[in-house]
Amino acid sequence: MRIFLTGGSGKAGRHVAPFLAEQGHQVTNADLVPLGHPDVADLRVDLTDAGQTYSAMAGLATFGELDLPEQPSYDAVVHLAAVPRILLTPDSTAYETNVLSTYHVLEAATRLGVRKVVFASSETTYGVCFAQGERKPRYVPVDEEHPTVPEDSYAMSKVANEVTARSFQARTGADVYGLRINNVIEPHEYAEMFPPFLEDPALRRRNIFAYIDVRDLGQMVQRCLETDGLGYEVFNVANADMSVAATTDEVRERFYEGVEQRRAMGRDETFYSIDKARELVGFDPRHSWRDVLADPGASS
Repeated sequence: MRIFLTGGSGKAGRHVAPFLAEQGHQVTNADLVPLGHPDVADLRVDLTDAGQTYSAMAGLATFGELDLPEQPSYDAVVHLAAVPRILLTPDSTAYETNVLSTYHVLEAATRLGVRKVVFASSETTYGVCFAQGERKPRYVPVDEEHPTVPEDSYAMSKVANEVTARSFQARTGADVYGLRINNVIEPHEYAEMFPPFLEDPALRRRNIFAYIDVRDLGQMVQRCLETDGLGYEVFNVANADMSVAATTDEVRERFYEGVEQRRAMGRDETFYSIDKARELVGFDPRHSWRDVLADPGASS
C-alpha cells in the first residue's frame, strides 16, 4: 500500500513508519521534522494548515514517482501526529492543534478517495489519566463502551477527533478506525522506567496499569490496514499484561475498591481490555516487560 503517515518522527511514529515499510508498504512521513529513515519518504507538512495537508496528500512522495505513467494516489492514511499530552503547550494550543490537524487529514483523505484511515486516539479519553485528583473507572476491565468524559484539553481533543472521524466515515462509507492507544513504551524503556513501577504500582494508576510496546502498536496498525469492511470502529490498544508486578487481585483490592468487575480476569491481565481488537482485527500483542525484567511476584 501507498501510505500517508503523519507524525512519523514522533515517539510512536518513528517505530511504526519503518515497521510498515518493512512490511512492503511505501510510506510517506508527513511531519514538521524529518525522520531521516532510508525506507521512508519525508515531507515537511504543517497539518494545521488545510491547504498544506491537502496538497501534500494529493502530491508526489518521491522523485521516483515522476517516472510512473501517472501520479499515484494514496491507499491509506495513518494519522499519528499530535501534541502528545498536556503540559507541553498551553491547553488551548494542544486542543486547537490536535482538532484542526485531524479535521484537515480526514477531510483531505476522504475528498481524495482514500478508503482506509487509521487514526490515533488515546487512553485519556476515559477521563482517568489526566484527571485532577484520583479518578477511578466506572468498571473494569475498561472496554470501548466505557464512557468518555475527560476534563483535560488533550483528552477533549481526542474525543472531538473521534466524533469528527465518525462523521467523515458516515459521509463517505470509508473504513475509519480509531486507536485508543495506551502509554507507548519503547524497548529500551523497560530497563530505564519499569523497575520503579514494579516496586510501586501506584505509579501506573493513571494509565489503568497498562502500556503498549511500540512494536505491538506497529502490529495493530498493520492489522487495521489489512482488515476491511468494519466502517467506523475504535479499539483499545495495549499489551496483554499489566505494567506492574502486582496481580490483578492485588491491584483491584488496593485501587479499585467498590469498582464493578464485569468478568473474571487472569492473574496479570490488563485492566485496559483489548478483547475487541483481538476479535475484530486479530491483534496479538507479543511483547512484555517480563521479557526484559524479572517479575518479582512470579514465584509467589
